[in-house]
Amino acid sequence: MLNTSARQQVRILILGRFLSQIGTGFTLFYAPIFFVNQVGISATLVGTALGAASITGIVGRVLSGSLCDSPRFGRKRTLLLSAVSSGLGSFMLANTQDFSTLLLGSLLNGLGLGLYWPAAETIVADLTEPERRRETYAINRLADSLGLEFGIVLGGAWVEWTEDYRLLFIIDGISYVVFFLLLAIALRETVSETLHRDNPIKTWLRALGDRTLLIYAAANILFTTYISQNHTALPVYLSNFVPGTEGGGFPAKIVSGLFAWHIAVSVVLQLPIARWLNRFNHAHALMISGGIWALSFVSVWVIGVSSHPLIWAIVALGVMAIATISYTPSASALVVELAPEEMRGVYLSINSLCWAIGYAIGPPLGGAALDRSQSVANSFWLVLAVSVALMIPILKQLERRLEAQGRSQTGQIKEL
Repeated sequence: MLNTSARQQVRILILGRFLSQIGTGFTLFYAPIFFVNQVGISATLVGTALGAASITGIVGRVLSGSLCDSPRFGRKRTLLLSAVSSGLGSFMLANTQDFSTLLLGSLLNGLGLGLYWPAAETIVADLTEPERRRETYAINRLADSLGLEFGIVLGGAWVEWTEDYRLLFIIDGISYVVFFLLLAIALRETVSETLHRDNPIKTWLRALGDRTLLIYAAANILFTTYISQNHTALPVYLSNFVPGTEGGGFPAKIVSGLFAWHIAVSVVLQLPIARWLNRFNHAHALMISGGIWALSFVSVWVIGVSSHPLIWAIVALGVMAIATISYTPSASALVVELAPEEMRGVYLSINSLCWAIGYAIGPPLGGAALDRSQSVANSFWLVLAVSVALMIPILKQLERRLEAQGRSQTGQIKEL
């Protein structure tokens, strides 16, 4: 079992993630509106600047993996560096008057996000035993979702009340300052100084030569491509392609309410779903998640052909929430199981890079479908559902390799 010190460290990290996600929720939906409508930067330039964050995000993910595994730098300093970069980016965005400042702030935010994920996931792995990791990752995701929900609600109320967008970015920056101070004071370094480590290039080459990891990565890119549709194509589809509604889609208030419902389902069911899936090995749990994703995409397709689109939208957003929360804990725990202890940072960095690739593929794919006719936009969701069939053989092969290596595990649930 986890000792008291380790449990306290996990709780500190959870609290830090909750606070930082509140700040993220403040700005998540309002950045494009602010920069286009109030600062006066063109929509094209705003999209270019915000999209450029993915470039530094990839750099940050690669750098984070190597820094995490370095005893000279370690997990904690990498996490602190991510908070500094994200905080500077938020304060710069709060003072944006032109495109160059917007671009620099966005690049810093992307770098901070890239540095953050491998470091945070690695610390969780260090502090938890194998049979407890899926639930611990689920609790961390719960903190993320709760913080985001609070931030979105509070940010929306603030904008409705004052129409002062700049303060949202200042609050976001302050949340990173609090995050930095909390971790600097209360979090201890978890990297082991006794393990042998190759130089960073050899470490990356060794990780990229792990065939089991690469098989998992192929499936993971599909999963993250699916998740990206939830954040990019789905809001546009609900706004523009729902037949029988005024203006061709749901009004903004209903779309916002549907995504609030989506987050609420994630918060309520995160731990119950994690506990239920803990009886299955990692690959099997991911297959179940794939099946739920297929069901969610079919539900979205029904929205476009149903005489009761709102009811089906509520069903679809709820099922998609379950699909997401059934995927994330098993995915992270599996990568930790695959990773040699001295290479956890790099392996989790590769896991995070799958997200970057999925988000590079998903939005253009969804955008291309939604730029066409109503029938193409509707059929797109059926194509996604069918594509899950491509993932199942990959996960079957992964399961066979894990069983052959004696790495396929299920976990018994205990209390933090």
